Amino acid sequence: MSKSFVFSTMLILLLSSFSGCYGNAKISGIQDNSTSNDFGAFSVVAPIDTGINVYHDHFVMEEDYPQWLLNGLGVTKVCDITKNGSWEERYSSDKESCWDTIVSTDIVWFKGTRIIGTTPDDNTDIPILDDPQDGHGTAVTGAVLNANPNAVIFFVEGFSDAAVLAAANQPLVDIITTSFGPIGSIPVPGIEDATKVAVVEKGKIHTGAADNSPSPAVQDSTAGPPWSIGISGYAEEGDDQKETMSGSYPDVAADWTQILPNHDDVDGYHETSGTSFATPRTAGLLSKIITSLRDEFGDFSSGANPEKRNKNLINGSEIKFSNDDLRDALNLSAWYPSFSSWDPLSGTTPISPVAPCTQVGWGVVNESNVLPIIEHLNGTAEIPNRPSDVVLCMETNQAIRESYWS
Repeated sequence: MSKSFVFSTMLILLLSSFSGCYGNAKISGIQDNSTSNDFGAFSVVAPIDTGINVYHDHFVMEEDYPQWLLNGLGVTKVCDITKNGSWEERYSSDKESCWDTIVSTDIVWFKGTRIIGTTPDDNTDIPILDDPQDGHGTAVTGAVLNANPNAVIFFVEGFSDAAVLAAANQPLVDIITTSFGPIGSIPVPGIEDATKVAVVEKGKIHTGAADNSPSPAVQDSTAGPPWSIGISGYAEEGDDQKETMSGSYPDVAADWTQILPNHDDVDGYHETSGTSFATPRTAGLLSKIITSLRDEFGDFSSGANPEKRNKNLINGSEIKFSNDDLRDALNLSAWYPSFSSWDPLSGTTPISPVAPCTQVGWGVVNESNVLPIIEHLNGTAEIPNRPSDVVLCMETNQAIRESYWS
């Protein structure tokens, strides 16, 4: 046994006993003899937002990510964050060893959590961490994990093409979810060039939030491009109708109000509403579907790498499915609530029996859609075709978007 091996082993043991950050995970000496089969089927979701509270219990994971997964996601640092004390105490304990060492080129796994994060724009006071005055990104990521508690999170802090491309260029990322864009869906450029790279070139899924107004989603740079899945709001816990203050004529509508983790403590939650949270919840549901199909068909990797997976998000031995296949199944599974449940005092807009597609697109998507989509794709229970008027309405929607965003 060489002296260098003994020294490396002792160093690893010493580092593992302290909170903090150790660099270059690929050559840190961490031994990993696991295979993708040992880890099981999984899916990687990339929320792009303000930052994330890695100290919250909502993101805790008992087991470790295997080294091959960290390598595949380009991890350069591992922060073994403090597990005890208040949020302020934990942050203070880790500030010098972790937070002050992170730069824009780093991709960091926060050991003991589901969060792998990066801040490519390098214009933030505290890289990756949700700033004390915000909290949006923590809630957004919480919504992903509410829908799929087993999702691998590749979190990107930022609101730019660079932030979207940081996720688009990660081969193992399946779904990118964004909950920001121009107020009122005014027709101005946004992140559409970057999301087009992610979906059209890389084969990923992009879920984009429609505006928190009744504005049409077609011209919205986040929800409108034809390669994106635009999402508005639905009063799932109320009277089962459209949330008035959410985009119109989207792809689908999803759960508007949720209970989500706080950004400045370790175990608190709050109720919050908006398309910002309906969108990542939908991303989480799609991630759950992808994981189930991968498990069923023996696919133990992720992403849709054009070179290695031929843009197939499910690349099994018997069945392969692309973004288009999953999106078609999602559209088939969506449904329209009955007008009869509308409460005139609720503040919602009733689902019209005539052309409801102009309000909520293909319809509502929630947990009830998951099993039908899985069974439709694996061939055990086909979802019936939508009525011709719905199909025509949404084909028109897609044609308008393709023309507008060409």
